[in-house]
Amino acid sequence: MTNTRVPEGFGPIFRSSPVLDALGHFYSRGEGETLALGLLVSANHVNSRDMLHGGVIATFADVGMGYLMAFGVTPPQRMVTVSLNVDFIGTAHLGDWIALTMDPPHIGSRIAMAHARLMAGERQVARASAVFSITP
Repeated sequence: MTNTRVPEGFGPIFRSSPVLDALGHFYSRGEGETLALGLLVSANHVNSRDMLHGGVIATFADVGMGYLMAFGVTPPQRMVTVSLNVDFIGTAHLGDWIALTMDPPHIGSRIAMAHARLMAGERQVARASAVFSITP
């Protein structure tokens, strides 16, 4: 187990949705370029083998990259996911803190691209890439 508590400064995610509310335990800290996102793996995130479910990993990757790109710039951008690819590299378990770190995004006039890593401490759980459409 990597961490069983939310790191200092993190609070409930600043903008939620029905799916994030149902899953729970999504957190954020900072704003703009300092925005950071995390997930504390809880009982409703694991599969029958008590490992973080791949669907939750994909959801966090999608939401995390989208939020970091949409709200990590001024003014915030409206975006929708066009394509999402996730490679499952490692495992995470109940109580692990999962941090999403993203390479600098490529934001054009109509599309944006992102690459991210989902980390449980020093352990990489997944890598993801996505294409987003910038909407008016």
